[in-house]
Amino acid sequence: MMQGRLITLEGGEGVGKSTNLRFIEHWLQQRRIEVTVTREPGGTLLAEKIRGLLLDFHDEPLAPQAELLLMFAARAQHLQQVILPALTRGTWVVCDRFTDASYAYQGGGRGLDMTAIAWLEQWVQDDLRPDLTLILDAPVAVGMQRAGRRGDFDRFENERLAFFERVRTAYLQRAAQSPARYRVIDAALPLDDVQQQIAEVLASLCQT
Repeated sequence: MMQGRLITLEGGEGVGKSTNLRFIEHWLQQRRIEVTVTREPGGTLLAEKIRGLLLDFHDEPLAPQAELLLMFAARAQHLQQVILPALTRGTWVVCDRFTDASYAYQGGGRGLDMTAIAWLEQWVQDDLRPDLTLILDAPVAVGMQRAGRRGDFDRFENERLAFFERVRTAYLQRAAQSPARYRVIDAALPLDDVQQQIAEVLASLCQT
């Protein structure tokens, strides 16, 4: 019987996921909640190798279907090696991106069939879904400007603005379809305001 909770952090490029992931970890630790922080794609030695295939540039173009399958291959390994064992121990898991990213990037961005993604989700995860998904949302131009300050872009970050507009739309559509699980955080605000929003959502989750 799983006792831990799964919180996922989603959003496009440059919305502050890494910074706010550390904030969530610290917030939970202050309340003596045992927490494992991880990321996708990645989270295990093997899944991190797959991450390299996905993010690095290659002479051979990566087919969208191959990209999607690699995402779920990494996710399957991550679930079995990290996420499920932690939840079973009663540890909370905070993950930088999860399956919503596949719907947003491969579904919205690449235009792949959402029903195919849903089939893979059920096959790989069974009935496991996040207890809470925080979508850090900001206008694409704002996010890309912030992302540019980090240095060189990876294979995803090098996409055109229209791709990221589709990604953002897909995220917001998923949040609108399942408001009980999703919370959209205005990531265009100053960091203190963003983290105040997050803290209020976490406090509400802890009371349930």
